[in-house]
Amino acid sequence: MASPVSSPRTPFGRIATAMVTPFTADGALDLDGAQALAAQLVDAGNDALVLNGTTGESPTTTDEEKAALVKAVRDALGDRARLIAGVGTNDTRHSVEQAKAAQQAGADGLLVVTPYYSRPPQEGVYRHFTTIADATGLPLMLYDIPVRTGTPIDTETLVRLAEHERIVAVKDAKGDLGASSWVMARTDLAYYSGDDMLNLPLLSIGAIGAVSVAGHLVSADIRALFDAYAAGEVAKARDIHRSLLPVYTGLFRTQGVITTKAALNRLGRPAGPVRLPLVDLTEPQLEVLRRDLAAAGVHL
Repeated sequence: MASPVSSPRTPFGRIATAMVTPFTADGALDLDGAQALAAQLVDAGNDALVLNGTTGESPTTTDEEKAALVKAVRDALGDRARLIAGVGTNDTRHSVEQAKAAQQAGADGLLVVTPYYSRPPQEGVYRHFTTIADATGLPLMLYDIPVRTGTPIDTETLVRLAEHERIVAVKDAKGDLGASSWVMARTDLAYYSGDDMLNLPLLSIGAIGAVSVAGHLVSADIRALFDAYAAGEVAKARDIHRSLLPVYTGLFRTQGVITTKAALNRLGRPAGPVRLPLVDLTEPQLEVLRRDLAAAGVHL
């Protein structure tokens, strides 16, 4: 169900939020809350939502919960936005199963992270991604975040992967602008910033969008930044970037899911608690978050 903003250049639109997975007070999956939050995020200007990613607490949700979440959000949104389902694990067979389930549940695309913990060689990384890409008819967004996985996707591996017809995009959280520049120069992969602090720097070297955590709170501002840059108003984009620095800093003083859910809860929006081994924000931490966000005009 492609969004009108989708194109070969922007296969998942331009602005996407990596959505938290709302839970009830007792820690159960809150599908009603997920549908409401998804609708709020699309109303705020998101072209796409990433479900079941790290920000969605994918390590602690079951396969059944993941499929139910995609289906519920699809039912709520219809074709108003593209849904990208996180299906990455460090077990290729398990990832293939999740990819097929996500397609059945109504996903428009797949987010696949580099296999973590086992630290495979680059040939294993390449085969992992291509095996998953071969398993469904959905387009893939590769997720390059070595700080979490222990393994980067090397430039040459990314160039090889770009030859696969269904591998179309990268969520880039590697923090290596030089490496990203080379991949963008040598391939047609659509690059999405996966690190809010680097949204503008990545945009300046050729990224076309962002998969944002801060989008839970400031989607309109992030879209304004991208629109300003596209219009040649670089100084305006820089000013917006600078105005959002307190949000980016505040949300990542600790694990981003924890702070994002705390902010959403304070705003009366669906979120609920986090699941162990994550722990909810303490009152002193919440006070720091309030100060950070207030500096950017977001008041909890």
